[in-house]
Amino acid sequence: MIAKKEYYIFYSIIIILIASQIFTIFYFSSSISSLSAGFSSNLSLIDDKIDKYNIDTSSKINELSDSLLETTSNITNLKSEISSLKARTSADFSGIIEDAVRSVVSIRTNAAQGTGFIISSDGYVVTNAHVLEYARYAQVIDYSKKAQYAELVDYDVDLDIALLKIDGSFEPLEFSEDVSVGEKVIAIGNPLGLSFSVTEGIISSENREVEGFSNARYIQTDVALNPGNSGGPLINTDGKVIGINNFKISGAENIGFALPSGYAIPAINRIANFTLVSFA
Repeated sequence: MIAKKEYYIFYSIIIILIASQIFTIFYFSSSISSLSAGFSSNLSLIDDKIDKYNIDTSSKINELSDSLLETTSNITNLKSEISSLKARTSADFSGIIEDAVRSVVSIRTNAAQGTGFIISSDGYVVTNAHVLEYARYAQVIDYSKKAQYAELVDYDVDLDIALLKIDGSFEPLEFSEDVSVGEKVIAIGNPLGLSFSVTEGIISSENREVEGFSNARYIQTDVALNPGNSGGPLINTDGKVIGINNFKISGAENIGFALPSGYAIPAINRIANFTLVSFA
């Protein structure tokens, strides 16, 4: 009887121990699961914060970049306005000339020489058609003194415009149709082979008909124009091209004529067979 009682007690203890082990396992398993879930939740929160930080940082960098670009643009515009104001209020064109002259080129052929100017960043050059008369080739020399042979795109004899193409990347001159009698202007060209010479004057008249030339109405100016100036730009105080220097009255002093931009731009686009230039 005692042995039987001891037997029951022994197995009861074993059952209690097993139950205790099972309970312990379930308890720790539940705790580990809870800890794992909490850890995963914390990791997710950290990931969210990192993503938000990255987005905020990227946004701040983009905002700063845009702000810097806008500031650079404003500084460039301010410099242009200062140069223009300086030219309007004084006899000093230096600020404008410094930029404009870099877009002017000298043109030499086997038969003549003249001037042209760059009208696109990829190297289109406009000049007078008569500069290329009888030419077997045309050599273009830019402000850096680099010389290269140009391709003739086409020309308009009536308006005396020719379009050339050279290789390279350039800063083109812009056009303007704003012309006022009495306003100050400059011509940049190569008179008598003297490269990149600058002369100054005023607009003497606009919409001038000149007998024996095209049906265009020309800008009359007292700027000194000499052989070699043909095809160069007539530039206003904003540094923009208002006309292409074309010819002068033989035997007369200070009576020169330029083809207005309003005639030149449509002709250039027609010659190019696409919209190459427009008013700024």
